[in-house]
Amino acid sequence: MKKVLSLSLSMILAASVALAGCGNDNNSNSQGSDGNEGAAKSDVQIGMVTDVGGVNDKSFNQSAWEALQAVEAETGAKVKYLQSKSDSDYNTNLNEFVQNNYNLTWGIGFQLADAIKTVAEQNPESNLAIIDSVVDAPNVKSVTFAEEQGSFLVGVIAGKMTKTNKVGFVGGMNSPLIKRFEVGFREGVKAVNPDAKFIPTYTGNFDKPDEGKTAAATLYNDGVDIIFHAAGATGTGVFNEGLSRKKSGQDVWVIGVDKDQSIEFGDEITLTSMIKKVDEAVKKVSLELVNGTFEGGVEELDLADNAVGVAETSTANVPEDVLKLVDEYKEKIISGEIVVPTE
Repeated sequence: MKKVLSLSLSMILAASVALAGCGNDNNSNSQGSDGNEGAAKSDVQIGMVTDVGGVNDKSFNQSAWEALQAVEAETGAKVKYLQSKSDSDYNTNLNEFVQNNYNLTWGIGFQLADAIKTVAEQNPESNLAIIDSVVDAPNVKSVTFAEEQGSFLVGVIAGKMTKTNKVGFVGGMNSPLIKRFEVGFREGVKAVNPDAKFIPTYTGNFDKPDEGKTAAATLYNDGVDIIFHAAGATGTGVFNEGLSRKKSGQDVWVIGVDKDQSIEFGDEITLTSMIKKVDEAVKKVSLELVNGTFEGGVEELDLADNAVGVAETSTANVPEDVLKLVDEYKEKIISGEIVVPTE
């Protein structure tokens, strides 16, 4: 069920944060995992389990962890993460937090959906949350995003700015979620430049920078001059290949994903980034837990919620007229005049 937000996600956060003192340094959770009403906020414990991309993926997991660090700084809640090196770690890592009576346990990424479902059913008094998948359980908060809408907008930028008339896409795992990035991007390119050739490829992994570098090299060798990646830590390799070619004189670009990746990789190679506000969603739900208002259910976030979009730093490399066109398409998507496909 679509949960319509009347304000932007960032405005909700600004209104909802209630700062608490950190006078109690006790790291124990005094009242178990069935709630936190009446407990000092410094007693609240929130755990996070990454997917295989790891906490320093420069993208998805890192955004979520930065959000929890902000919650800790603002409220005194204790936060901790566990990295998953393989799928087999998901249940083990989730259970470590649940069995230690953490008030909320996050699973970051659709790959954790089955594990979240299993752990939630086995521990109905525990609170869990997941990004990018819907888990039907009363004690789970599921947060999803309209990735195709934000990807459409960066597709508009790529379609207008390609000089070779070839644009590429590098995905991690070929899944319905990552397909939404690809399809949205393709449709944005096609909307403004129907003659452009679109070349997608998948590495099959979110944690292999070398594979991302190889995939990018293949695309650039085929004449692509702009690549959008949705590949987690694998995308680091896409940037590395782009930077190498840029330094050798090639006019190529990379479009970042999830967070403003120009901060990590620089304006020299980052044309723009498709922002997906995982950090704000994780922070918002975590604050609900801290403040005693957490509820299970589904929250779907889109352009109208300001939850996806284009990085503000796009002005560094994207001309004003192109950004104006992006705004026009944004309004058409929000109004329903354009419905971006997902497959």
